[in-house]
Parts: sequence; structure tokens; C-alpha cells
Amino acid sequence: MLLTSSATAAAAAQQRSITLRTDTIGKEYRIYTSPRQRLWSLVTGRRTHESHWALRNVSLELRRGQCLGLIGDNGAGKSSLLKLLAGTLHPSEGRLERHGRVTAILELGAGFHPDFTGRQNLYFGGSLIGIDASQMRALEPEIIAFSELSDAIDRPIKTYSSGMVVRLAFALVTAVEPDLLIIDEALAVGDQHFQKKCVERIEAFRNHGCTILFCSHSLYHVQRLCDTSLWLHQGQVRALGPTPEVVASYEAYVRSRQSAGLQAAPDPASASAAPALAPSLDGTRARAPFGAEDEAQPHAGRAAVPMQQAELAPAARIEAVEIADLAQPAQGTFPATCERLSSPDLRITVRARAPAGESPQFGLMLEQAGGGIGITTVGTHVDGASPRQLPDGTWTATVTFPDLPLHTGEYSVSAYLFDGSGLVVYDEWKDCTRFSHVLVQSTPGLVRLPHVWS
Repeated sequence: MLLTSSATAAAAAQQRSITLRTDTIGKEYRIYTSPRQRLWSLVTGRRTHESHWALRNVSLELRRGQCLGLIGDNGAGKSSLLKLLAGTLHPSEGRLERHGRVTAILELGAGFHPDFTGRQNLYFGGSLIGIDASQMRALEPEIIAFSELSDAIDRPIKTYSSGMVVRLAFALVTAVEPDLLIIDEALAVGDQHFQKKCVERIEAFRNHGCTILFCSHSLYHVQRLCDTSLWLHQGQVRALGPTPEVVASYEAYVRSRQSAGLQAAPDPASASAAPALAPSLDGTRARAPFGAEDEAQPHAGRAAVPMQQAELAPAARIEAVEIADLAQPAQGTFPATCERLSSPDLRITVRARAPAGESPQFGLMLEQAGGGIGITTVGTHVDGASPRQLPDGTWTATVTFPDLPLHTGEYSVSAYLFDGSGLVVYDEWKDCTRFSHVLVQSTPGLVRLPHVWS
């Protein structure tokens, strides 16, 4: 009897921990050739339409504290699934269970009325997501403070910039901690300062046991945030399991499409064999590709921001990326369009500015020049390294690849500046500098891996 009671209690506790469960859900859109055909179908009950299944046979289960990443090409059914889970669409088949409060960050500000003031829209928008007037009166000061819009809160929304609208919307939808948080790309919004606040709030939800469903094209963020991932392909589940395995399968699929000459969906995070560190979240300046700014790059192996650009740049920005021991190739050697590495070791130094009081993180990506074939990515936050602060207030870190095992060729470097958590991308310089490398007794291939013959 005791065993039975214990088993029952365990089963009940397990059931309570389930936040979301779907059982073979699907979404069908009926396509009619004309309004007359639609009317005829309603009157006669006959099937006169063609069916388009945006989603079919999707089953998953999320428990409290889990974070699920949702990936796939454009048109794979990701948005349809998010809307079904958020309750803005109803499934055409299958069963869907949600337990607790659900908050969806999908189209921020879409429910605001342009003629209402920011304050009025808090009550209007709050009523649409289940926050009544009395609860809103208690939350109002905190929402306005978080959005940092106290000076504009009594102006009509139509006078707001797009950044102000999404800040107010984010503050509203995240004012009450949910049991299930659904995020469609908008991990952070606004400027650098507000992005940091967004990420900190989402991280706080996660630490308190909130279940998160995160849909993104940034495979870097999916791998950083999610323990489990779901890959949707043409409306059906292609893979569901541990994030590293699912992401690796998706990247292999993207590479196979690219090698076959097919046009894969735009996905800057998976455009190379190595997972890209991240695309910009807020449209911060991306460094022009190597060779596109001759004045800004007096040396092929070094990159520096012109003074006038630096003066106008945001508080957090990369200022220089330098490769040590570069020299012009000797006459009659391997022809190269960039300087040659004269040392057996590859040493790359990054220097950047960060907001006051914050220790930033750096990331670097090494690729085959021109071909977009990723070789490796490294990050201070991934490797447990700490950038050091210089007397002038800038931060720097140097990574060394000893006895560089790359075969003869030209290679490019991209640099990334993150916040202290490694989630918010403050700045990025893609393909900002290149170098050539010559390996004696080079054989076919890309790298020379450590090996032993027996």
C-alpha cells in the first residue's frame, strides 16, 4: 500500500511539472479558388478545397525549467507552431495542453492602438494578455520604470519611435513572470543598454524555473540557452533531442544543400561548418568585409576603426583586431592577396570598449577565405578566460593557436564583442582581417590533425 501511494505521489508530482504537451497536433489551411467555392462548400458540406498542412504530427513535452530551441528553414512551420502554443491559433488536429500562465514574445507592439497614449495602451494591451485593471495599477510603475519611458508615457503611441514601442511592449508582456515563455527571435530589443536588461529578465525567469520555448535562426543562441531542440522541416518533426545533436544535424543539412547548389534559407548562424558565434541582435554596426575599407585597414593583417567612426560609435564596440607576426610574402613563394603568417603560432588580439562597470566577452571565428568554410570558433566565455582591462579603459584578450595545423591557403578572421554573459552581441567585425599560411609538405585537405601510425 505504501509503494502504491508513493508511486501515485511521484506520478502526480511529475504531472504537475509538465508545462506543455502536444500530441500529434497539426494545422491545416483550406485553399479555395474563389469566394463562391467557399460558400458552396459551407452550404453543401462538400469538400471543394485543397488542403495545405503548415504543420502535422508534432508531439513534444516540456517540463518546468526546460528550455527548448526551435530551428528550421523559413517556411518550415515554426511560426505556426508558436502561434498554436501561444493560443492565437487553434490546431486542426491533435491535442494541446498548456499548464499555467503563458507569455509570448512574438510581434511586440502589434496590439497597441496608435492613438492611445503609452499609459492607456498598458491597460488596453494588458487586458488582452490577462492582466486586469486592478493588477495593472499595481504593475504600472514597474513597467514604466523598466521601459525607461516615463517622459513619453502620456504621449500617443504614434509619436513613438519603433524602438520605444518594442521597449514598452517587452516591459508589458514580461511584467508578470510566466510558467511558459515563448520567444520568436526577440531575445532582446532596443539599444545595447536595454538589450542587457531584456536578457537579464529572461535569465531571471529561467533561474526561477520558467519553461522557455525559443525560436531563432541564431544557432549560437540556441546552443547557449537550450538543453533540448526541435528541428522542423516542411511542417514535420525532423529531429527532437539534445541541442548539440539536433544543431549538428541541421548544420549538416544546410551544408548539403549549399554544396548541391540549392538556395538554403537565410541563416547567418549556420552558413558555415563551424557554428557562427552570432548575428547582430540590434543592428549594431558590422565591420565591412576584408578589403572593403582600404583607408580603415592600412595593413592587410590589422583592422582599426577610423577616429571619426569611433567617436560616433556606441559605448560598447570593437576597436582593433590584430594578428601577430605577419609579413609580406617573399617573391616566388605561394601567391597571396594578404600578408603571410611568419610564425608557426597564430596569435590574434582583440581590443574593445565596454559599458562602464562591465567585463565583456570576446569571440573569434576562423574561416577559409572566400569559401565560407568554417574552421573553428572560440570565445572567452566558452573557454573560461577573462579579458583584461588596460589603463585607457579598453579591454583586450589574445588567443594563441600553437603550431597552427592549417594547410597552405588564405584564411579570414571575424571578431565578436559580447556582454558579460556571452548572450548579447554588442558588436561584430565579420571577415575583418585575413592572413595566408604555408605548410611545408602540405597534403590535400584543410587541417593537419594529430595522429599516430601503428
